[in-house]
Amino acid sequence: MIKLSTIKPNPTNPRLVKDDKFLKLVESIKQFGEKMMPLRPMVVDENNILLGGNMRYKALKELKYKEVPESWIKQANDLTEEEKKEFIIKDNVGFGIWDWELLANEWDSEELEAWGLDIPNFDVNDVDYSDKNKELDLDSFEDEMTIKLKYSSDEFELVKQALLKIASTPEQAVWLLLKLELIETAI
Repeated sequence: MIKLSTIKPNPTNPRLVKDDKFLKLVESIKQFGEKMMPLRPMVVDENNILLGGNMRYKALKELKYKEVPESWIKQANDLTEEEKKEFIIKDNVGFGIWDWELLANEWDSEELEAWGLDIPNFDVNDVDYSDKNKELDLDSFEDEMTIKLKYSSDEFELVKQALLKIASTPEQAVWLLLKLELIETAI
């Protein structure tokens, strides 16, 4: 067993989990920690400063853990200072995007939300778009055109973050996605 008091939170950790997300993490560790923590241990450097797992550490403290099994902590002693900084970011970057159709068909949405996944509201049946698709006089437009979409602030942040994982700007990401769709349609 390792005393949690020997582990030091990283003062330069740029990743935060707040409010209900933190409570979901606490609940997740409370219910599933015995199996989850050895599979996704906290990572510390040679000085026992956390490089990965700062929020899991805080959740364990919230749950009044005083010590944890050695398997819940992974020692990373051979990283340079630059590699430590890189690890801190890469450990927290969410690569990829969710397959929402697969999640909707194969998973229970209440469980997904309880596990901490933010599910966007895809229910567009309540909105009348009938006047949005009128014939356009393309000759009257400039070289650039704008597509306007409405989202709640939570949905907007999810869409923006998902698009920025694909390309450096949301516009580039949409263009790449449209190109992929055109390629797949042609195949």
